[in-house]
Amino acid sequence: MRKTIAIGLAALIAIYFVGGMSARHEIFPWPQLSALTKMVGGEKPAAPSRYTFDDKERLIGDESKTLVTCPAQTDRTAVLLLLGQSNAANYGGQRHRSDYGARVVNAFDKRCFIAASPLLGSTNTKGEYWTLLANKLIASGQNDNVILAPLAYGGSEVARWAAGGDLNPALVDTMKQLQDSGYRVTSVLWMQGEADLVLGTTAEDYQARFVSMVDTLRQHGVEAPVYISIASKCLEPSNGGFKEHIPDNAIVRAQLALSKSGRGIREGVNTDALLNGDDRYDDCHIGGSGAEKVSRAWLDLLSGDRRLETSG
Repeated sequence: MRKTIAIGLAALIAIYFVGGMSARHEIFPWPQLSALTKMVGGEKPAAPSRYTFDDKERLIGDESKTLVTCPAQTDRTAVLLLLGQSNAANYGGQRHRSDYGARVVNAFDKRCFIAASPLLGSTNTKGEYWTLLANKLIASGQNDNVILAPLAYGGSEVARWAAGGDLNPALVDTMKQLQDSGYRVTSVLWMQGEADLVLGTTAEDYQARFVSMVDTLRQHGVEAPVYISIASKCLEPSNGGFKEHIPDNAIVRAQLALSKSGRGIREGVNTDALLNGDDRYDDCHIGGSGAEKVSRAWLDLLSGDRRLETSG
């Protein structure tokens, strides 16, 4: 009897380990048993989500959004076209919402929603600092209304935004939607460069591709200044980056050169220098303290340029 029990236990242990190894390494018989289970029981349906995404994983629907009438643009309305990769998208460590109701809106697909993280038009569903910037613009007295028009894709390199790139048509479509809604872009804010540093894009190629994107903006009626951030820092392999960051690199040199090249291109916020390790919750993406710093820096930059334009 004891011998039978011992043999049975040994068999069960063997089956357990074989099954575990099979599942871990996707070898016989796990794939076959898994397929059979799905065939008999069917695929387990995904749990319902409040979010909807397009084929490029851009957030295009959120059941929690509050639809409002799009405010009319006046000379005290900021219409911000927000472009770039993850640090311009919904990857922030802190969510924000409008402190002024329908005076700060997220414009998307010819409709307006009271601005609240995550913003429609960009990838991911975490936080962002553009809504915080909009709150600051109104609190400062600079603007009565702020229209946020985000179009940012995590991990996107500059080549995808240039003419012929797969994101260029989305850029054209976003501009047309804003124009059809009666909006004239007042500032284009670009936050990107980390992906190109990892890819080894040369300074010359980065400049050429960025200028191509700016040409697309100009060809479709956007005459507003284009602010190019100094952004190349995204550390650690888990984020697709390197262990250490070298401040003087090809992407930063390209961004600085572009900001002095004319064509309505101006230097934006230098997040490489502005943010320390505590401001990035995962060595790359911007956390709560970082959002406060970046939004304040954008406010100071936009306010200063507005004063110069008014006095001029």
